[in-house]
Amino acid sequence: MVDEQQIRYSDADLMEFKELITKKIEKAKADLDLIRSAYMNDLNNGTDDTSPTFKAFEEGSETMSKEANSQLAIRQEKFIRDLKNALIRIENKTYGICKVTGKLINKDRLKLVPHATMSIEAKNMQR
Repeated sequence: MVDEQQIRYSDADLMEFKELITKKIEKAKADLDLIRSAYMNDLNNGTDDTSPTFKAFEEGSETMSKEANSQLAIRQEKFIRDLKNALIRIENKTYGICKVTGKLINKDRLKLVPHATMSIEAKNMQR
């Protein structure tokens, strides 16, 4: 339970979050490598482009796939960057403090969204 007077998470809590975030970064980097390798395979035409039959629908779907992979890669890179920024906040001992309200972000929220910078209360105020 978060004490209302508590202004930051304890060092033990911060270390727990650091471990969680470090694991998420490793997984996110592995996922990004998979996305990139899928994209690179998409660029490898093989002998398909020498085939005499016209494959407009397949080419369209390949283009969509490349665009989707590109968007996935961009989102994944942003996710990794956000997680690394969270690690910096841990080092600064400012992790888990809402940038809008200045209150501690709920621990359960941080476990689900470890790169969160706003509490649910602040998020709802944006709507």
